[in-house]
Parts: sequence; C-alpha cells; structure tokens
Amino acid sequence: MKLKTSELQRAALNWAVAKCIHLINGDDLDIGFIKEYAYTPSTNWAQGGPIIEREGITVSRTEQKSHKGQPIWVAYLIKHLFEDRYEHEYQGGPTPLIAAMRCYVASKLGDEVDVPDELFMEV
Repeated sequence: MKLKTSELQRAALNWAVAKCIHLINGDDLDIGFIKEYAYTPSTNWAQGGPIIEREGITVSRTEQKSHKGQPIWVAYLIKHLFEDRYEHEYQGGPTPLIAAMRCYVASKLGDEVDVPDELFMEV
C-alpha cells in the first residue's frame, strides 16, 4: 500500500526507516523484525538520535498547534549534491522524532512509500 511519507507513523514509519538504513530488505518478511526486535526509531531516542546526528537533520518546534492543541515539530535536511546545488527536505510531525524520521525517509525514498499491507492496518 502506498502511503505519503508525511503520514507515516508507528510500525509503518519504523519499517521505512529500517529499509532506508538497509537493516531490512523491505519485503513482507521484515515485518516480524520490526515487531519482535522493537526497532522503533520514531519513539526511541537511542535508535533515532544517531540517525538525526549522522544525517544532520535539524528539528525545531513551531508556534502552530495541532487540532488537539499539541505542538507541531518540523525537521529539515539540506543535502549537498555537487558544486553549489543543494536539495532540501522538510517534514512535520507531532514529536521531534516522528518529524525527523519522516524527513529521513523522504530524503531516501521520496514523498510516497510502498508499505506492506499488514503495516498499513497499524497506521
């Protein structure tokens, strides 16, 4: 099932991050890995923090609030392509880790990700 990267959350987001860092192949068999080994970079700073640091992702809180009154976080990444060409990626989320992991996934896989149907049910 194709999902917008900006809407990825929970197991689907963690699966996409694992795919980006080649921790998994990206097929349906990898769903067990995400669930059984508790790979949760979108909620676990020990797993998501090193990705943020390595990739140079910047995260900040905005003045905007969600419909539930919670702060909205934005993450951005500037990638140097060559000479004076740069690529920018921006993503938002309800927490710093979710925003950062969405930003990371978008920089690697684009604006849409083909997620196994089993994970789609958990979104």
